[in-house]
Amino acid sequence: MECRIGCAACCIVVSISSPIPGMPLGKPAGVPCVQLTADRRCALFGKPERPAVCGGLQASEDMCGSTNEEAFSFLAELERATSPSRKPKA
Repeated sequence: MECRIGCAACCIVVSISSPIPGMPLGKPAGVPCVQLTADRRCALFGKPERPAVCGGLQASEDMCGSTNEEAFSFLAELERATSPSRKPKA
């Protein structure tokens, strides 16, 4: 599956804990990556300095849905479910 041009949900919704050029401490959830271009594409796509986590994230029907809104919703739920600040109740 190809990414939907202009979506950029994965470049905005999810947190990235590894350094990104221009964001040495990574990227918090909900903050657009500084490498996101005006037309919502990755300026680092295909370059060696692109974080491995970004390169490893592959578009899928489940993740991307059929609209940008579905992609944002799916990834927001995934981010909440996997957030380190989410501690299990004792």
